[in-house]
Amino acid sequence: MTEFPTPTHPQLIGARPRSLVESAYQNLRKRSVRADQFTYGALDAYRWTMGSGVSAPLTGAQTAGVPDLERLTSEIDAAVVQLEDVTQRAGTRDFTQGVHDALAWVCGLSDEKP
Repeated sequence: MTEFPTPTHPQLIGARPRSLVESAYQNLRKRSVRADQFTYGALDAYRWTMGSGVSAPLTGAQTAGVPDLERLTSEIDAAVVQLEDVTQRAGTRDFTQGVHDALAWVCGLSDEKP
């Protein structure tokens, strides 16, 4: 019987293979000689999704290992709420947008990776 990856498959992070997430993180790190807040947000999101022991970039939620799809989408929801807050400063908004875009890609909600 052939095993098909599921959202809880150990080789997946969200909807993407772990190798693609790691590659996206490394490529963004290499491209960002002078990183802006958007890039910092995306990098923080990627680190968190890979289970590096850091807390969630927006909510501060603690996870043991790679966060599951439910936790990832909860963080996306938090990003959407924060992005709708018109009182947010530009740097904070850019960081939040980076988190949102990275997580949306990881979860398969977007084909655009930061």
